[in-house]
Amino acid sequence: MSKRVQAKYKINRRLGVNLWGRPKSPVNKREYGPGQHGQRRKGKVSDFGIQMAAKQKLKGYYGNLTERQFRNLYAEAVRRKGDTGENLVGLLEQRLDAIVYRLKFVPTVFAARQLVNHGHVKVNGRRVNIASYQVKIGDVIELTQRAKEMALVMEAQQSSEREVPDYLSFDGTKATYIRVPGLSDVPYPVQMEPNLVVEFYSR
Repeated sequence: MSKRVQAKYKINRRLGVNLWGRPKSPVNKREYGPGQHGQRRKGKVSDFGIQMAAKQKLKGYYGNLTERQFRNLYAEAVRRKGDTGENLVGLLEQRLDAIVYRLKFVPTVFAARQLVNHGHVKVNGRRVNIASYQVKIGDVIELTQRAKEMALVMEAQQSSEREVPDYLSFDGTKATYIRVPGLSDVPYPVQMEPNLVVEFYSR
């Protein structure tokens, strides 16, 4: 299991975007990069730099993904038929922690990973504690009774900060994974460019 050792919001300032669309993001107050050289004028960014930033943005959005995990997902996206960038987004959104986040069970992707790792999420009636578990179409996702009573969960579900996307059917208690989403279906708060990620790995 990977563990985040850096401050989670540093990636926001490094990339210059509010990656999760949260009101507490430091980018809202300081749009320049972190560190003592953060306010220096930026030079022209190379094609490689643009592609790298697109990869870091997409990878960083899903929390504690390691480079190895992300590259393995890319390899699977290449292997599948269709557009590689769309396949990559679909695979990322099939992760159990991503779905827990989309269902507003928790306020952040980091909390989603923790909720899954601690055994509070069930898929088809069975506990699953692997955040990278790939949910399949028709799978039913729900929380354990103990998790439903957590203040963090109740507060997140009452929040109007996000909406549950239409590729998930949610009745307030259980959710069903209806279909694999494409890029246009996923409610990213910032523009994601998986085509540049494909270019980055194709070099």
